[in-house]
Amino acid sequence: MAKIKIKTNRGAKKRFKITANGKVVHYKANKSHILTSKARKRKNKLKKSAVVNSVDAMNIKRLVPYL
Repeated sequence: MAKIKIKTNRGAKKRFKITANGKVVHYKANKSHILTSKARKRKNKLKKSAVVNSVDAMNIKRLVPYL
């Protein structure tokens, strides 16, 4: 009998990337609208991507098995 493939969660695929070392990376929230009330320093910090903590990373890797 053939092995069953796991479906990739499409929402997770769009939101997360896995680095060459296996870390899960995401982009920060609060950068899409109402930016006039936010300081330049804050907006620049929001540009950078962030690493997901290890416990959440395990769950995300289950959602996105083939990335």
